[in-house]
Order: sequence, then C-alpha cells, then structure tokens
Amino acid sequence: MKGENCVKRDKMLRGVLLTLTGGIFWGLSGACGQFLLQAKGVPTGWLVSVRLLSAGAILLLLCLLRGEKQVFRIWKQDTAGILVFGVLGMSMCQYTYFSAITYSNAGTATVLEYLSPVLILVYLSVRSRRPPRGIEVLSILLAVGGTFLLATHGHPGEMVLSSRALFWGLLSAVAMSIYAVQPVPLLHKYGAALVTAWGMLLGGTALSFLFRPWRMPVTLDAGAVSALAVVVLVGSVAAFTLHLEGIRLVGPEKGSLFSSIEPVSATVLAVLWMKADFSPTDLIGFALILSTIFLLARDKQEE
Repeated sequence: MKGENCVKRDKMLRGVLLTLTGGIFWGLSGACGQFLLQAKGVPTGWLVSVRLLSAGAILLLLCLLRGEKQVFRIWKQDTAGILVFGVLGMSMCQYTYFSAITYSNAGTATVLEYLSPVLILVYLSVRSRRPPRGIEVLSILLAVGGTFLLATHGHPGEMVLSSRALFWGLLSAVAMSIYAVQPVPLLHKYGAALVTAWGMLLGGTALSFLFRPWRMPVTLDAGAVSALAVVVLVGSVAAFTLHLEGIRLVGPEKGSLFSSIEPVSATVLAVLWMKADFSPTDLIGFALILSTIFLLARDKQEE
C-alpha cells in the first residue's frame, strides 16, 4: 500500500513539474516574442508565420517518428474540421496574441488572453440556455473588473492601456476560446499532438500567403536568432510536449491550474528583461483575471 501511494505521489509530482515547466516555457516564448517584435523590429506576420510553420513541421515529424498511424488519415475523415482549426483557430489565436504583445508587453497580452475561460463559460451558458451559476457569475465579474483595472487603472474615461493593445488582447481571448472549443472532436479522435501539428502547419501556411514573409526585409543578428529558436523550440515544441505529458499525469483540471504560471512567468520576464513597468493597479487586475481560472477549475472538479 505504501509503495502504491509512493508511486501515485511520484506521478503527481512529475506531472506538476512538467506542467509548470511547460507554462514557464510558454511565458518565456512570449518574452522572446516581445524582444523580437519591439527590440529587433520583426514584423508580427513574419514571426507568427515562421513560428507556426517551423513548430508544426517539427511536431509532425515527431508524430511520424513515434509511428502514429493516423498522421494522414485525418485528411480523409475530417478535412473540413482540421482546415477550420488551422486556418481560423490556430492562425487567429497566434496572430492576435503576438499583436497584443507588439502594442503592450508579454505579461499584459498573456493575462488578457487568459480571459478565454470566462468567454467559453458565457458561450456555453448561452448555448445551453441556462443562466450562469453563482461561482460563474463571480468569475465573470472578476474578469470584467480585472480588465477594467488594466485598461483604466480605475479611472473611467481614462485609457491607460492603448486602444490597440486592448483590442488585440481581447481579440486574442476570443480567438483562444475558438481555439479551445472548435477542435474538441478532433482532439478526442486523433490526439492533441497530431491536431496541433497540422493546425500549426495550416495556420502558418495561411498566414504566409497573407503576409508573404519571404518579401519582408528582416535582418536577424545572433540575439534575434537565439530568441527565435526559443520561440519555436522551447516555447512551442518543448512547452507543448511537456504540457501534454503533465496533463496526462495530473488531469486537465489540475493541469489548467498549474499552466496558469504562464502569465506569471511572462510578466516577471517582461519586467526583468524588457524593463516593462507595471503599477500596483495592473497587478491587482492581473490577480482578478487569473483568479477566475482557479474558481472555474475548482468548480469543474466539484461537478
């Protein structure tokens, strides 16, 4: 019995560490993205196109090396679904997120993106034609209050966050909601790794046709190449792989809690590395928005 408990404890600890590391890597990716966009002048369309194409190709290669049998079967059975996910869900999610970073910083953009669980809650309530329950109403109020503090610092009519940053940040939350809800049937059928790999490749291809990154005059020095490598390899491939394995070990509800370290790590790196300036009001807004994740995850566990 003691041996069994030790195995369970070790499994939980390993899952927690993997999920936390994946979240930290995502936060690091956001900070490196901010460095490329703001310090090196890399266009958003170029960065997102290259990131998605590179990471998607690597993940798909890993799926092939693992001998997954459904790598190409998805195109025979669910062509429309994977096209919608890649061209609309993945590309929109990534482009809006990095656009929000362009006009603010990695911490603020990531926190605004984390409004998506509340948007999903509202969508599901409307679709099921049931009013939100008490804890859900509280989550909505906290999310609205946190966004209000970030945008105005508590002074109605006085925008502190730029209108472009707020627009792209809120749009990234909408895009993340679509990204999370639309591919659920595909995820159950083919697994997250394969769906994400094809989604990244399709999203990167669509954005490449739109922005034509090969025509953009981008000059990369050693620092920019290193940051790009972190965005692709650490913040995409490694972060996704670690997150998936962590979720497998601890479950989706706990995994979502531990993954919320992403905006924390993005904010810390934005301050220490990119010298971003956050007021106490900003931090309160961050706390209000992130608290909704804990409330909704706990409510899900109780259900």
